[in-house]
Amino acid sequence: MRCHIKLFVTGFLFILLAVTQNVAGQSSREEKPMNSSKIAADGTAYVTRVVPVPATISPEAQQMLARVESDAAVPQTLEQRRTGTDQWQAGVGEQFKKLYPVNIASDTIAGVPVRVITPLTIAPEKRNRVLINLHGGGFNSDSGSLSETIPVANLSGIKVIAVLYRLAPEHPFPAGLDDAVAVYKELLKTYKPEHIAIYGTSAGAILTAEVTVKLKQLKLPLPAATGILSGLGDFSQVGDSIALFALNGFSGHLVPPKPGARNPEYFPASTDPKDPVLSPLYADLRGFPPTLFITSGRDLLLSGTTILHRAYLRAGVDAQLVVFEALPHAFWNNPALPESKEVDQLMATFLAKYLKP
Repeated sequence: MRCHIKLFVTGFLFILLAVTQNVAGQSSREEKPMNSSKIAADGTAYVTRVVPVPATISPEAQQMLARVESDAAVPQTLEQRRTGTDQWQAGVGEQFKKLYPVNIASDTIAGVPVRVITPLTIAPEKRNRVLINLHGGGFNSDSGSLSETIPVANLSGIKVIAVLYRLAPEHPFPAGLDDAVAVYKELLKTYKPEHIAIYGTSAGAILTAEVTVKLKQLKLPLPAATGILSGLGDFSQVGDSIALFALNGFSGHLVPPKPGARNPEYFPASTDPKDPVLSPLYADLRGFPPTLFITSGRDLLLSGTTILHRAYLRAGVDAQLVVFEALPHAFWNNPALPESKEVDQLMATFLAKYLKP
């Protein structure tokens, strides 16, 4: 099957994807590929592009990008989303566990439910260290408490606590933030701050930055390191990539962004979207711990991740940025990709490096 993908961008650079497929045994009219652009007086771009699958990524990633998803909107209730996400997370968790054997248990810390992911063996020098994971899922579901933790625990040799924080919209900001801070404060009773690191993907990446801001406001010792995998630091406006890419990159339904605050389901209307805890881009980031930022070329949060990374650099933070070629949002949740293994190794190595003996 061959696909020609045409991109039409307007307004805030939103994309209309028209996919023409030629299937063996079926006759169809093939459109001639075109590349053109027109820029309006106000900067609005009208763009048509043909984007080949790059040879710079793994064969597995190329195969993933070749999957065609409908551009039509498929509405889901919150219950349907959570049920589907829970089923997917359980299944992908089993896949990751086969690749990275660990022990998994449920517990409660400071009244907050958590998953405890423990390597099968822990070296003596790592028994006094712990990683805190804040999972992704758009603040309204759990799409990472297993897939984000199992490989990192195995590769780092360090126990990971996945915080099952309260979810929006029933529990909007700062409920999830408060849960994460409560778990951190409780762990401080057992672990030194230089033996703790925090990381997360997507919503969890945002929470990681928010928690760091809140800990500084509370004058609590900061963790030794943090990891921000595909996040953002500003809820007051949208970045460029959110207008270019859907959840799966070029393929799938894309909602044109509107000016103004993002994710209103996450925080109450009474909260200023530029609140420095909600939107760390507006916080005092000086003195933050070393942080690893990871995103990808077709990530809808590419802009948010890189903008926040630059803010960390301006504040003098030891902040590293890794951008993977061509892949979509949070691709590391796919255990079949070599690039996923690379992300997990990068995160495990980085966090373990900064946890002091």
